[in-house]
Amino acid sequence: MASTSRGEALSLPRVTCPNHPDAVLVEDYRAGDMICPECGLVVGDRVIDVGSEWRTFSNEKAQKDPSRVGDAQNPLLNGGDLTTMIGKGTGAASFDEFGNSKYQNRRTMSSSDRAMLHAFKEISTMADRINLPRNIVDRTNNLFKQVYEQKSLKGRANDAIASACLYIACRQEGVPRTFKEICAVSRISKKEIGRCFKLILKALETSVDLITTGDFMSRFCSNLGLPKQVQMGATFIARKAVELDLVPGRSPISVAAAAIYMASQASAEKKTQKEIGDIAGVADVTIRQSYRLIYPRAAELFPPDFKFDTPVDKLPQL
Repeated sequence: MASTSRGEALSLPRVTCPNHPDAVLVEDYRAGDMICPECGLVVGDRVIDVGSEWRTFSNEKAQKDPSRVGDAQNPLLNGGDLTTMIGKGTGAASFDEFGNSKYQNRRTMSSSDRAMLHAFKEISTMADRINLPRNIVDRTNNLFKQVYEQKSLKGRANDAIASACLYIACRQEGVPRTFKEICAVSRISKKEIGRCFKLILKALETSVDLITTGDFMSRFCSNLGLPKQVQMGATFIARKAVELDLVPGRSPISVAAAAIYMASQASAEKKTQKEIGDIAGVADVTIRQSYRLIYPRAAELFPPDFKFDTPVDKLPQL
């Protein structure tokens, strides 16, 4: 028999060996027994294991899934995603004498939930390809759910709507991506993403901030491997060119690319138009057109502390 020593009134009972009350009991987790290490007496049996669950309850035996409670709730799906899906039976006990499955799903996932789950998976895949954080994925999912429930873009492919929602979410979170970058990670054309973008803004009555050259400068320069001084010089050149109204009607992306080209040509880290165009997603001729607009006043565009490797008057004229 096990004796129980009681301390204070509020303390829990302590199981000890009657022959060796000071011995530290050993727990046999497999059998659920508490054993005295001095004499081998089984002091307690059928002890409940409160440790982590290590068995797998998934249908796929290859996967180690110690969870028995299913996936987390998805607030974006109708019904809180609390449905239970019964897998296909494999043994004889799973079928009746006619060969029909005994256990069937009474309620399957609705077509709208299925469509949204497919879109959420596509959004997550696109975000992973261009290293976007989780908060942008969540905002994109919310935008897609609003558009889908409004049914305001009927006839448009869900993948196109998802791509446009990702573009809007990036703009709203202050980390804009170009249409070409979104197009590169999706299966939708740039033109179709642009159409869906305008329709979504109109349907949700929302807006996005105007993009500027500074939104892309640090990312473009980083991908080109340019030093901090060139990046700061290019940022200053682009901002000054806009202030002086030298590039009216030009896309901020093409202005940023031209500013990077000018700053790199004036420094020791020179980059060609093709290298910059591949990173910025603009054609060489577009960079040249913007560069020609800012070249005549190049002396006014550089910051005062810029370290020139090539003087302004020796810059390429194109």
